[in-house]
Amino acid sequence: MNTILLAMKILVATSIYFVWVVRYENIVKEFKEFGLPEWLRDLTGILKMSFAFMLLFGTPDNGLDSIGSLGIAGLMVCAQATHFRTGTAAFRRLPSLVLLSMSLIIFYLSYYSVA
Repeated sequence: MNTILLAMKILVATSIYFVWVVRYENIVKEFKEFGLPEWLRDLTGILKMSFAFMLLFGTPDNGLDSIGSLGIAGLMVCAQATHFRTGTAAFRRLPSLVLLSMSLIIFYLSYYSVA
């Protein structure tokens, strides 16, 4: 596997783990601030952790890394929409934009490494 691809997968998965496990109190605060329900916060966390797991343990051959990267990208599009809807500052939108970009790059590198 390409070293850059592996490094990007680890970076994305680690950042998701850090935000959703280590800094979970911040997530609770943000979802309240945005007026989003608790069930959506929990579902989002489950999906993000599942997609991160797919990134780490999937391979281009079994396609799990492609599913994980597209899943994370989809969630980051939703995060961007929420940030725009609530009018948050640009610097608070940057982490989800970076994860969106990295997830799309991971998808591209994973998908086209099989072909």
